[in-house]
Amino acid sequence: MACQADRQAEVTLTPAIWSLYIIENRLGHLYTGVTTDVARRFSEHHQNGARCARSLRGKGPLQLRFSCQVGDKSRALRLERRIKKLSRHQRLAIIEAGRLPPE
Repeated sequence: MACQADRQAEVTLTPAIWSLYIIENRLGHLYTGVTTDVARRFSEHHQNGARCARSLRGKGPLQLRFSCQVGDKSRALRLERRIKKLSRHQRLAIIEAGRLPPE
């Protein structure tokens, strides 16, 4: 039988699943980010506190337009960088399709 300490070790060894998300502000600007918990991160942005992205502060209401689980942190950051380089039209196409384009 495993003790409590062993159970906690098992939990911490489980890799986090990262997600990519796109938020639209009231001005229509699209913000792309990555996180392990989309609901928590959206709430942080929405509250305009210290954890809110500077580019979203005071520009609410915010709308979560897209989110997708992408795997590990490295892949999430690579995808975020790639999506941020896309034009607004291309990012809207991703939102409409409901999925990321092939790599």
